[in-house]
Amino acid sequence: MSLSVESKSPLQPSSGTPSGQNAGRPRLFFLFLVFWFWFSSYIYVPVLSPYVEHLGASYFMVGMVIGVYGLMQIIFRMPIGIGSDYAGRRRPFIWLGFAASGISSLLFLAGAQPGWALAGRAVSGIAASAWVVYSVMFAGYFPKEDAGRAMGMLQFTTVIAQLTSMMLSGYLVERWGWNTPFVIGAASAAVALLVSLRLPEQKREGGGGAAIKLTDLAPVMREPLLVKVSLLSVMAHCVLFITMFGYTPNQALNLGASKGSLGWLTLSFMLPHAVSTLYGRRLFRGKLDDRGLLMLGFGGSAVFTLLIPALPSYAALCLTQIGNGFMQGLIFPLLLGKSVEGIHQDKRATAMGFYQAVYALGMSGGPFVAGWVSEIYGLRGGFWLGGAVAACASLLAYIWLSGKGERSRLNEVG
Repeated sequence: MSLSVESKSPLQPSSGTPSGQNAGRPRLFFLFLVFWFWFSSYIYVPVLSPYVEHLGASYFMVGMVIGVYGLMQIIFRMPIGIGSDYAGRRRPFIWLGFAASGISSLLFLAGAQPGWALAGRAVSGIAASAWVVYSVMFAGYFPKEDAGRAMGMLQFTTVIAQLTSMMLSGYLVERWGWNTPFVIGAASAAVALLVSLRLPEQKREGGGGAAIKLTDLAPVMREPLLVKVSLLSVMAHCVLFITMFGYTPNQALNLGASKGSLGWLTLSFMLPHAVSTLYGRRLFRGKLDDRGLLMLGFGGSAVFTLLIPALPSYAALCLTQIGNGFMQGLIFPLLLGKSVEGIHQDKRATAMGFYQAVYALGMSGGPFVAGWVSEIYGLRGGFWLGGAVAACASLLAYIWLSGKGERSRLNEVG
């Protein structure tokens, strides 16, 4: 995987890419910003659906509020990636992410009508669209042979931020009311935006360079491996948003769990998910290559997802979520890194923007289709769908990711 900013790369930090002990401080500072970016964005996610219903919205409107998040990412992620590559700058798009996250929470606070919730969630989708630039900029702090490690650290920080905020959300609402998560989200985004003003820019070598022609970007979006891992990521996000970010909490309530105990379900999934993103590759090093890890991750997730509707108790459900969280944690950093593997430095944000825009289809389409299937077959039908998608993805990973042939084509891009 080649995400880094090298000495001869057109894009570099203005003071040079840090190395050795000097690399630790800028990496930690950036991860600090990443934590607060996702914390401010996810602080209200566990209570979003009941909050919109509390406002008097129909289930159709609730679905619109949830689905607009992915829709906005489909629309904005590619333009943001292309814009960052074209301008040769990252920092303004980092600021955009924090600003949009804060504005999102403020829109939720603007009025107690579903329309304000729809607007707030739409703007949060714009904030998430800026993640493409965060990913590429952080990779610039590492040599290219450590790109997988960089993506693992980024994914680990993301999961920890999401876990922390999601564990707090229900308690905040129960103690201080519906508006509390939105107030904290807006405040944390505002503070992080101010802190991010200290972030050094990654500039073009020599202070300039040839502008990127949009016609040169088309081959990046037609790159075979990029298209394949993007489609695999659509399937991965279908499973994630059908299960933990979708209907698994509903199944927990059906098994007798209280709303206050749903935090244990979140912890059961997110903690092993975080560990897997950081240490998964190290655990299987020398035993499985990237293709094998993806097959294991998707295959294991298929098994644990199919088990959900057959479980007799809430405790058993939490146990299966430990396995599901770990297996899905193997998938995401691998796909994220492979989305820009071998892509020229100038075009990496565009490639990652394409990848992230495409996988947003899974974030919106997965829960929608699962809801339609559940109307026919009951809630178990949605989990059957999620398991089938994960199993198909495992098979496609085996067929598509042959290794050498794909890598040689990618090295020609740029």
